Amino acid sequence: MKPRTAEILREFGPFPEVDAVHGVGFDGRRVWFASGDRVNALDPDSGEIVDAVKVPAHAGTTFDGAHLFQIAEAVIRKIDPRTGKVLATIPAPGGGGDSGLAWAEGSLWVGQYRERKIHQVDPDTGAILRTIDSDRFVTGVTWIDGELWHATSQADASDIRRIDHRSGAVLDRIDMPAGIGVSGLDSDGGDRFFCGGGTSGKLRVVRRPA
Repeated sequence: MKPRTAEILREFGPFPEVDAVHGVGFDGRRVWFASGDRVNALDPDSGEIVDAVKVPAHAGTTFDGAHLFQIAEAVIRKIDPRTGKVLATIPAPGGGGDSGLAWAEGSLWVGQYRERKIHQVDPDTGAILRTIDSDRFVTGVTWIDGELWHATSQADASDIRRIDHRSGAVLDRIDMPAGIGVSGLDSDGGDRFFCGGGTSGKLRVVRRPA
């Protein structure tokens, strides 16, 4: 495997009243990103924030086709994005040390930052179904076309990597430029990754390799 250098296609932000971008999720039209006290909906064509849901939002964000799931401290909330109503709450597997969040195959996939793990979690109970180990701190997590990708951030270096979801082996790696980290991560299902920029307050679009 030869690492690639990230191709940054667009950069959004920083945004008013947003100190940091945490989790990132895509609902097919809008990019949702967590910023501490709310989840913001961004139009990826215009770069404008077009909606927001006020809910604690400190880490990963994802969308299951109808609902948002949002990590805040030690819990994951299931949210109706139209009304902002919290429909259910389950424990987060890391008990507050959680990072990225993805939806795939009827499960939530939760990054555990310093523990360097990704957990498959039952979305109704919070039970851990299985665990994948990483060799770096795990930030954002996403699935695309049956492939598991996750972002890392450690020792002032960050990358986006495709891994074997059975063994955790790294199959492909995209290195971010020096000084640019990735907090949340999701994909449009095509050739774009949406990447949270942490304390930069920015959201970046990175090309997904063919």
